[in-house]
Amino acid sequence: MASPPVLPQRALGSIKVSAIGLGCMSLSGVYGASNDDEGVAVIQEALDRGVTLLDTSDMYGWGHNEEVVGRAIKGRRANVVLATKFGNLGGRGGKFADGRPEFVASSCEASLKRLGVEVIDLYYQHRIDPTVPIEDTVGAMARLVHQGKVRLLGLSEARAETVRRAHRVHPIAAVQNEFSLLYRAEADETLPTTGELGIAYVAYSPLGRGLLTAKMEDPATLSEGDARRRHPRFAPENLSHNVTLVQKIEEIARAKRCTPGQLALAWLLARGKDIVPIPGTKRPERLKENLGALAVTLSTAEMAQISDAIPVGAAAGLRYPEAQMKSVYL
Repeated sequence: MASPPVLPQRALGSIKVSAIGLGCMSLSGVYGASNDDEGVAVIQEALDRGVTLLDTSDMYGWGHNEEVVGRAIKGRRANVVLATKFGNLGGRGGKFADGRPEFVASSCEASLKRLGVEVIDLYYQHRIDPTVPIEDTVGAMARLVHQGKVRLLGLSEARAETVRRAHRVHPIAAVQNEFSLLYRAEADETLPTTGELGIAYVAYSPLGRGLLTAKMEDPATLSEGDARRRHPRFAPENLSHNVTLVQKIEEIARAKRCTPGQLALAWLLARGKDIVPIPGTKRPERLKENLGALAVTLSTAEMAQISDAIPVGAAAGLRYPEAQMKSVYL
Protein backbone atom coordinates (compact mmCIF):
# COMPACT_ATOMS: atom_id res chain seq x y z
CA MET A 1 0.00 0.00 0.00
CA ALA A 2 1.34 3.41 -1.00
CA SER A 3 1.95 5.91 1.78
CA PRO A 4 -0.84 8.51 2.08
CA PRO A 5 -0.05 12.09 1.06
CA VAL A 6 1.08 14.45 3.82
CA LEU A 7 -1.51 17.17 4.27
CA PRO A 8 -0.79 20.52 5.94
CA GLN A 9 -0.32 19.92 9.66
CA ARG A 10 -1.47 21.63 12.84
CA ALA A 11 -0.61 20.96 16.48
CA LEU A 12 -2.77 19.38 19.15
CA GLY A 13 -0.49 19.79 22.11
CA SER A 14 2.58 17.66 21.38
CA ILE A 15 0.93 15.82 18.48
CA LYS A 16 0.75 16.97 14.86
CA VAL A 17 -2.46 16.27 12.93
CA SER A 18 -3.82 16.96 9.48
CA ALA A 19 -5.22 20.50 9.32
CA ILE A 20 -8.65 19.03 8.56
CA GLY A 21 -9.81 15.99 10.51
CA LEU A 22 -12.80 13.70 10.11
CA GLY A 23 -15.77 13.87 12.45
CA CYS A 24 -17.27 10.38 12.58
CA MET A 25 -20.63 11.03 14.29
CA SER A 26 -22.69 10.83 11.08
CA LEU A 27 -21.57 7.22 10.59
CA SER A 28 -23.88 6.11 13.41
CA GLY A 29 -27.33 7.09 12.16
CA VAL A 30 -27.47 10.62 13.55
CA TYR A 31 -28.27 12.13 10.16
CA GLY A 32 -30.36 9.28 8.81
CA ALA A 33 -29.59 5.64 8.09
CA SER A 34 -25.95 4.59 8.04
CA ASN A 35 -24.14 1.48 6.89
CA ASP A 36 -21.18 0.14 8.87
CA ASP A 37 -19.26 -1.13 5.85
CA GLU A 38 -19.68 2.20 4.09
CA GLY A 39 -18.62 3.99 7.27
CA VAL A 40 -15.44 1.92 7.49
CA ALA A 41 -14.77 2.66 3.81
CA VAL A 42 -15.16 6.43 4.29
CA ILE A 43 -12.77 6.41 7.26
CA GLN A 44 -10.21 4.42 5.33
CA GLU A 45 -10.62 6.71 2.31
CA ALA A 46 -9.88 9.65 4.62
CA LEU A 47 -6.73 7.94 5.88
CA ASP A 48 -5.69 7.19 2.28
CA ARG A 49 -6.07 10.90 1.49
CA GLY A 50 -3.80 11.93 4.36
CA VAL A 51 -6.32 12.70 7.11
CA THR A 52 -4.80 11.66 10.44
CA LEU A 53 -7.29 13.00 13.02
CA LEU A 54 -10.40 10.88 13.62
CA ASP A 55 -12.98 12.19 16.08
CA THR A 56 -15.57 9.97 17.77
CA SER A 57 -17.39 9.66 21.11
CA ASP A 58 -18.88 6.96 23.30
CA MET A 59 -22.18 8.83 22.89
CA TYR A 60 -22.40 8.50 19.10
CA GLY A 61 -24.67 5.52 18.63
CA TRP A 62 -24.01 4.75 22.32
CA GLY A 63 -20.74 2.98 21.57
CA HIS A 64 -21.51 1.94 18.01
CA ASN A 65 -19.40 4.70 16.47
CA GLU A 66 -16.30 3.71 18.40
CA GLU A 67 -16.74 0.14 17.19
CA VAL A 68 -16.94 1.31 13.56
CA VAL A 69 -13.84 3.46 14.01
CA GLY A 70 -12.07 0.55 15.66
CA ARG A 71 -12.81 -1.66 12.66
CA ALA A 72 -11.60 1.00 10.25
CA ILE A 73 -8.24 1.60 11.91
CA LYS A 74 -7.36 -2.03 12.55
CA GLY A 75 -3.86 -2.52 11.16
CA ARG A 76 -3.51 1.24 10.53
CA ARG A 77 -3.22 2.56 14.09
CA ALA A 78 0.20 4.14 13.50
CA ASN A 79 -1.29 6.61 10.99
CA VAL A 80 -4.17 7.72 13.21
CA VAL A 81 -4.53 10.36 15.91
CA LEU A 82 -7.56 9.00 17.71
CA ALA A 83 -9.85 11.32 19.66
CA THR A 84 -12.87 10.17 21.63
CA LYS A 85 -15.04 11.57 24.40
CA PHE A 86 -16.97 10.63 27.54
CA GLY A 87 -19.56 12.13 29.81
CA ASN A 88 -22.37 13.15 27.43
CA LEU A 89 -25.52 11.40 28.65
CA GLY A 90 -27.82 13.17 26.20
CA GLY A 91 -30.60 13.49 28.75
CA ARG A 92 -30.67 9.82 29.72
CA GLY A 93 -31.96 9.38 33.24
CA GLY A 94 -32.71 13.09 33.30
CA LYS A 95 -28.99 13.97 33.13
CA PHE A 96 -26.97 15.49 30.33
CA ALA A 97 -23.48 15.03 31.76
CA ASP A 98 -21.47 12.90 34.15
CA GLY A 99 -18.05 14.10 35.27
CA ARG A 100 -17.61 11.94 38.36
CA PRO A 101 -14.05 10.56 38.66
CA GLU A 102 -15.26 6.96 38.82
CA PHE A 103 -17.29 7.51 35.63
CA VAL A 104 -14.21 8.91 33.88
CA ALA A 105 -12.26 5.72 34.61
CA SER A 106 -15.00 3.27 33.62
CA SER A 107 -15.80 5.22 30.45
CA CYS A 108 -12.19 5.13 29.32
CA GLU A 109 -11.94 1.38 29.82
CA ALA A 110 -15.09 0.83 27.78
CA SER A 111 -13.88 3.09 24.96
CA LEU A 112 -10.49 1.38 24.78
CA LYS A 113 -12.25 -1.97 24.42
CA ARG A 114 -14.67 -0.79 21.72
CA LEU A 115 -11.91 0.95 19.76
CA GLY A 116 -9.60 -2.04 20.10
CA VAL A 117 -6.61 0.09 21.13
CA GLU A 118 -4.31 0.35 24.11
CA VAL A 119 -4.17 4.14 24.26
CA ILE A 120 -6.40 7.05 23.25
CA ASP A 121 -4.46 9.96 21.77
CA LEU A 122 -6.90 12.71 22.80
CA TYR A 123 -9.58 12.15 25.44
CA TYR A 124 -12.28 14.80 25.83
CA GLN A 125 -14.84 15.49 28.47
CA HIS A 126 -17.77 15.71 26.04
CA ARG A 127 -20.08 17.78 28.24
CA ILE A 128 -19.18 19.66 31.41
CA ASP A 129 -20.98 18.36 34.49
CA PRO A 130 -22.08 21.37 36.57
CA THR A 131 -22.50 19.15 39.64
CA VAL A 132 -18.84 18.05 39.72
CA PRO A 133 -15.94 20.53 40.01
CA ILE A 134 -13.97 20.54 36.77
CA GLU A 135 -10.83 20.07 38.88
CA ASP A 136 -12.12 16.68 40.06
CA THR A 137 -13.01 15.50 36.57
CA VAL A 138 -9.74 16.61 35.01
CA GLY A 139 -7.84 15.14 37.95
CA ALA A 140 -9.34 11.76 37.10
CA MET A 141 -8.53 12.29 33.41
CA ALA A 142 -4.94 13.14 34.35
CA ARG A 143 -4.65 9.80 36.14
CA LEU A 144 -5.44 8.11 32.83
CA VAL A 145 -2.47 9.94 31.29
CA HIS A 146 -0.22 8.79 34.12
CA GLN A 147 -1.48 5.22 33.61
CA GLY A 148 -0.59 5.37 29.91
CA LYS A 149 -4.17 4.94 28.72
CA VAL A 150 -4.50 8.46 27.33
CA ARG A 151 -1.95 10.80 25.77
CA LEU A 152 -3.65 14.21 25.74
CA LEU A 153 -6.69 15.78 27.40
CA GLY A 154 -9.43 17.92 25.91
CA LEU A 155 -12.71 19.60 26.80
CA SER A 156 -15.81 19.97 24.63
CA GLU A 157 -18.38 22.76 24.92
CA ALA A 158 -16.33 24.52 27.58
CA ARG A 159 -16.19 28.27 28.19
CA ALA A 160 -12.98 30.19 28.83
CA GLU A 161 -13.06 30.16 32.65
CA THR A 162 -13.72 26.40 32.70
CA VAL A 163 -10.75 25.89 30.39
CA ARG A 164 -8.50 27.96 32.66
CA ARG A 165 -9.52 26.00 35.76
CA ALA A 166 -8.98 22.68 33.99
CA HIS A 167 -5.62 23.75 32.57
CA ARG A 168 -4.33 24.49 36.08
CA VAL A 169 -4.88 20.83 37.01
CA HIS A 170 -3.38 19.29 33.87
CA PRO A 171 -2.44 20.76 30.48
CA ILE A 172 -5.41 20.80 28.11
CA ALA A 173 -4.36 20.12 24.51
CA ALA A 174 -7.62 20.93 22.73
CA VAL A 175 -10.99 22.54 23.23
CA GLN A 176 -13.70 21.29 20.88
CA ASN A 177 -16.65 23.64 20.48
CA GLU A 178 -19.07 24.32 17.67
CA PHE A 179 -17.53 26.87 15.32
CA SER A 180 -18.61 27.92 11.86
CA LEU A 181 -19.55 31.03 9.92
CA LEU A 182 -23.10 30.55 11.19
CA TYR A 183 -22.27 30.05 14.88
CA ARG A 184 -19.15 31.72 16.18
CA ALA A 185 -19.98 33.92 19.17
CA GLU A 186 -18.70 31.31 21.65
CA ALA A 187 -15.53 30.73 19.63
CA ASP A 188 -14.78 34.44 19.45
CA GLU A 189 -15.19 34.52 23.23
CA THR A 190 -12.99 31.47 23.94
CA LEU A 191 -10.22 31.72 21.33
CA PRO A 192 -8.25 34.47 23.14
CA THR A 193 -7.94 32.18 26.17
CA THR A 194 -7.06 29.01 24.25
CA GLY A 195 -4.57 31.01 22.19
CA GLU A 196 -2.94 32.42 25.31
CA LEU A 197 -2.65 28.95 26.87
CA GLY A 198 -1.41 27.26 23.68
CA ILE A 199 -4.53 25.11 23.34
CA ALA A 200 -5.79 23.99 19.93
CA TYR A 201 -9.36 24.86 18.97
CA VAL A 202 -11.13 21.95 17.26
CA ALA A 203 -14.16 23.19 15.32
CA TYR A 204 -17.06 20.77 15.20
CA SER A 205 -20.01 21.29 12.85
CA PRO A 206 -17.77 23.59 10.77
CA LEU A 207 -20.28 23.39 7.91
CA GLY A 208 -23.28 24.22 10.10
CA ARG A 209 -24.59 20.64 9.93
CA GLY A 210 -24.64 20.89 6.16
CA LEU A 211 -26.19 24.34 5.81
CA LEU A 212 -22.95 25.92 4.61
CA THR A 213 -22.69 23.48 1.71
CA ALA A 214 -25.66 25.35 0.17
CA LYS A 215 -27.39 22.02 -0.51
CA MET A 216 -30.12 22.34 2.10
CA GLU A 217 -33.30 24.24 1.24
CA ASP A 218 -36.18 22.03 2.32
CA PRO A 219 -36.22 20.11 5.63
CA ALA A 220 -38.78 17.75 4.09
CA THR A 221 -35.88 16.24 2.10
CA LEU A 222 -34.30 14.99 5.33
CA SER A 223 -34.91 11.34 6.17
CA GLU A 224 -37.14 10.42 9.10
CA GLY A 225 -34.17 9.44 11.25
CA ASP A 226 -32.23 12.65 10.63
CA ALA A 227 -31.71 14.58 13.88
CA ARG A 228 -31.80 17.85 11.95
CA ARG A 229 -35.57 17.47 11.65
CA ARG A 230 -35.70 18.40 15.34
CA HIS A 231 -33.02 21.07 15.16
CA PRO A 232 -34.07 24.71 15.62
CA ARG A 233 -31.98 26.10 12.76
CA PHE A 234 -33.73 23.68 10.34
CA ALA A 235 -37.24 24.61 11.46
CA PRO A 236 -39.10 26.08 8.47
CA GLU A 237 -39.37 29.53 10.01
CA ASN A 238 -35.58 29.63 10.55
CA LEU A 239 -34.31 27.65 7.58
CA SER A 240 -35.43 30.12 4.92
CA HIS A 241 -33.54 32.91 6.70
CA ASN A 242 -30.41 30.77 7.09
CA VAL A 243 -30.51 29.68 3.45
CA THR A 244 -30.60 33.36 2.44
CA LEU A 245 -27.45 33.96 4.49
CA VAL A 246 -25.68 31.02 2.87
CA GLN A 247 -26.57 32.30 -0.59
CA LYS A 248 -24.18 35.21 0.08
CA ILE A 249 -21.40 32.70 0.74
CA GLU A 250 -22.39 30.88 -2.44
CA GLU A 251 -21.80 34.06 -4.46
CA ILE A 252 -18.34 34.61 -2.97
CA ALA A 253 -17.46 30.95 -3.54
CA ARG A 254 -18.48 31.21 -7.17
CA ALA A 255 -16.08 34.10 -7.63
CA LYS A 256 -13.31 32.08 -5.90
CA ARG A 257 -14.08 29.04 -8.07
CA CYS A 258 -14.61 26.80 -5.07
CA THR A 259 -17.67 25.34 -3.36
CA PRO A 260 -19.47 27.13 -0.50
CA GLY A 261 -18.36 24.37 1.85
CA GLN A 262 -14.73 24.77 0.82
CA LEU A 263 -14.98 28.52 1.37
CA ALA A 264 -16.47 28.03 4.84
CA LEU A 265 -13.69 25.61 5.82
CA ALA A 266 -10.97 27.83 4.32
CA TRP A 267 -12.33 30.75 6.35
CA LEU A 268 -11.98 28.71 9.53
CA LEU A 269 -8.46 27.57 8.65
CA ALA A 270 -7.44 31.16 7.95
CA ARG A 271 -8.74 32.35 11.32
CA GLY A 272 -5.67 30.87 13.01
CA LYS A 273 -3.10 28.09 12.88
CA ASP A 274 -4.54 26.75 16.13
CA ILE A 275 -7.91 25.90 14.53
CA VAL A 276 -8.63 22.37 13.27
CA PRO A 277 -12.02 21.79 11.62
CA ILE A 278 -13.48 18.27 11.74
CA PRO A 279 -16.25 18.11 9.12
CA GLY A 280 -18.14 14.85 9.04
CA THR A 281 -19.57 13.02 6.06
CA LYS A 282 -20.85 9.63 4.94
CA ARG A 283 -19.89 10.25 1.32
CA PRO A 284 -16.43 9.87 -0.29
CA GLU A 285 -17.11 12.68 -2.77
CA ARG A 286 -17.91 15.08 0.06
CA LEU A 287 -14.73 14.03 1.86
CA LYS A 288 -12.72 14.90 -1.26
CA GLU A 289 -14.52 18.24 -1.53
CA ASN A 290 -13.84 19.12 2.11
CA LEU A 291 -10.12 18.42 1.77
CA GLY A 292 -10.09 20.70 -1.28
CA ALA A 293 -10.50 23.59 1.17
CA LEU A 294 -6.81 23.21 1.99
CA ALA A 295 -6.00 24.65 -1.45
CA VAL A 296 -8.22 27.72 -1.02
CA THR A 297 -6.30 30.82 0.08
CA LEU A 298 -8.05 33.94 1.32
CA SER A 299 -6.76 37.49 1.49
CA THR A 300 -7.45 39.78 4.43
CA ALA A 301 -10.06 41.57 2.33
CA GLU A 302 -11.75 38.30 1.41
CA MET A 303 -11.80 37.20 5.04
CA ALA A 304 -13.57 40.43 5.96
CA GLN A 305 -16.00 40.05 3.07
CA ILE A 306 -16.92 36.52 4.16
CA SER A 307 -17.26 37.52 7.82
CA ASP A 308 -19.48 40.45 6.89
CA ALA A 309 -21.69 38.25 4.69
CA ILE A 310 -22.86 36.37 7.80
CA PRO A 311 -22.36 38.65 10.81
CA VAL A 312 -22.02 37.17 14.30
CA GLY A 313 -25.47 36.26 15.58
CA ALA A 314 -27.16 36.55 12.18
CA ALA A 315 -28.25 32.89 11.98
CA ALA A 316 -31.77 32.03 13.13
CA GLY A 317 -32.39 29.23 15.62
CA LEU A 318 -30.61 27.93 18.70
CA ARG A 319 -27.57 25.68 18.37
CA TYR A 320 -29.53 22.82 19.94
CA PRO A 321 -33.13 22.22 21.04
CA GLU A 322 -33.84 24.35 24.10
CA ALA A 323 -33.53 21.56 26.68
CA GLN A 324 -30.05 20.67 25.44
CA MET A 325 -28.85 24.27 25.52
CA LYS A 326 -28.53 23.96 29.29
CA SER A 327 -25.73 21.43 28.83
CA VAL A 328 -23.53 23.30 26.34
CA TYR A 329 -20.85 25.94 26.79
CA LEU A 330 -20.41 25.60 30.54
